[in-house]
Amino acid sequence: MILPTPMTRREHFASLAALALLAPASARAAAGARAEPFSWEILVARAQALARRPYEPVEARQHAHGVDYDSLGQIAYRADKTLWPSTTANSSVRFFPLSRYAQVPVEIATVQGGKATPFRYDPLLFDAKSAEMRALLAKSDGFAGFRALNPSGVGDWLAFQGASYFRSSGVLNQYGLSARGLAIDTSVPGVSEEFPVFTHFWLEQGPEDSLIVYALLDSASVTGAYRFVNRKNARAVTQDITLALFPRKAIAQLGIAPLTSMFWYGEGNRPQATDWRPEVHDSDGLALLTGRGERLWRPLANPPHPTTNSFSDHNPKGFGLLQRDRSFDHYQDDGVFYEKRPSLWVEPRGDWGNGAIVLFELPTDKEYEDNIVAFWSPTAPARAGQRLDYAYRLNWIADEPQPLAVARATDVWQGAAGRPGHDPIPHARKLVIDFAGDDLDRYARGQVDPVIEIARGTLIEAHAYPVAGAKGRWRLTADIGRGRDESSDLRVFLKAGSTALTETVLYQVHWNHD
Repeated sequence: MILPTPMTRREHFASLAALALLAPASARAAAGARAEPFSWEILVARAQALARRPYEPVEARQHAHGVDYDSLGQIAYRADKTLWPSTTANSSVRFFPLSRYAQVPVEIATVQGGKATPFRYDPLLFDAKSAEMRALLAKSDGFAGFRALNPSGVGDWLAFQGASYFRSSGVLNQYGLSARGLAIDTSVPGVSEEFPVFTHFWLEQGPEDSLIVYALLDSASVTGAYRFVNRKNARAVTQDITLALFPRKAIAQLGIAPLTSMFWYGEGNRPQATDWRPEVHDSDGLALLTGRGERLWRPLANPPHPTTNSFSDHNPKGFGLLQRDRSFDHYQDDGVFYEKRPSLWVEPRGDWGNGAIVLFELPTDKEYEDNIVAFWSPTAPARAGQRLDYAYRLNWIADEPQPLAVARATDVWQGAAGRPGHDPIPHARKLVIDFAGDDLDRYARGQVDPVIEIARGTLIEAHAYPVAGAKGRWRLTADIGRGRDESSDLRVFLKAGSTALTETVLYQVHWNHD
């Protein structure tokens, strides 16, 4: 949603306060940690004022490269220095040191009563096991980010660290996929992706056991003001996010509410596995609830080359990267527990207009590489001098984001086409999808039909039938013939008469994996 740029009287006075905050950090530090006026309006005005200035990236601290994964294990934030310590609230905060993985310091302040007070870096906030690590901490001049602790003090449920990345361990207390403040030119061919950075954070204890985080975003192309209202309960971690963006220049592809995850292999692409574990992924599918109310499911893939899929929509009702498979037996990993990785669902607020959910998939053969990105890309171009406002809620959950009125897809397999015990059909692939839903038990074999639409391929034959011995479970099988292109796109669901019984599965067959 685009708003006009002229400032109101209120915004004008807010901008005066923001300009004072644009002074170099060193100048403000020299004056001591005094409190300054702070509000959402002041932050928005600061972002707008910053967009009118040349971009000046924060310099990475080279010494931080010496703090690797093993070194981080030797550094601990002192428990007695916890910000807002509590055994019952979710707002206790500790801070991350700079490291090889986050070398750019961020400025952090606390907010109370409309005043912001800088939270100064001090190496004595950390305990280090070696003299080498203590020396590296002494060289540092800032934090890499922060985390919010569980009320027990064991583990955390929310973390902001690196560029504009943040994530939650969800209700199952296991980190997995991440969110970002903004994505720029992620899937534009021939253009390098730009990674905006949260340079400043303001932390505030909010009502109803919430933690409010304000952030200033900066990059060569855009500045932005962000407000996160973060809450955790037994059902979900939610983040109500408000943001105002100010492009410095035209942006080819703007990614709103970007989600980043990892998919190496699952039940549908086992031939790509080189590991003994049956499946390795943080998320197994992209779920979409369109503006018209249609529920779509797109299983994730590990493609042979970077692949972009766009799903056009108007005012989408939701989208997210989900981890539907919650069976330990399907992963057999008792170290990182993929079955506990959170799902992440985006609920847009307000008028998002025309655009598309973009799914960008990269090939990978490693579980520590995020190769999946999903975001909303508005149709209207982003131009210099605009103000762009968005609001949405992130839901870090273990189950479906809302009850489904139809059956859902639970498993998707691929294999050789043709009848078992016979020679496989050449240049063809068999697709098998299982759907689960209590209402499916109302139907007998022969009453349910598969609906399959194929782009760049042919349908050889298809069947739908209840799975023997499995309550509320139906199976669709289809033999797909290869077209002239390197991939085929399928749209699949089950129906009885004119009634759709399942969500619609969108699937992409990559033929050159053969």
